[in-house]
Amino acid sequence: MTKLQKNWLEWLIFAIGFILLVSTFGYLVYDAATIHEAPPQIVVTLGKAKQGIQNFIVPVSVTNQGDQTAEDVQIEVVLEKSDRQEELASFQIAFLPRRAIRKGWVTFETDPQTAKRMKARAVGYQKP
Repeated sequence: MTKLQKNWLEWLIFAIGFILLVSTFGYLVYDAATIHEAPPQIVVTLGKAKQGIQNFIVPVSVTNQGDQTAEDVQIEVVLEKSDRQEELASFQIAFLPRRAIRKGWVTFETDPQTAKRMKARAVGYQKP
């Protein structure tokens, strides 16, 4: 029986696959070694309000800067006018992994640009 020789293309594909495998394994080891047990740190950022058909739509970006996952994250956005709550909107994010960003939208009947202030916060979350 004669031994088949591999051509250059087979060696190239083998080398690329090997490099990808070693790189992925190295990243996973590094990530596991450098992770800390910091609780979820949820940061809520509001975008610019847009006029919808029947209401005003505000994009909301929610970032978990912590090292643990948050589940059932409750987000609340409040429009204030003259130091009183004028309108409240909220939504829920089912799953917010560590160092991840999720986006959502809230709607208001009042134009957010006429309000004194629009503020957002994470009301609460659970540990999975």
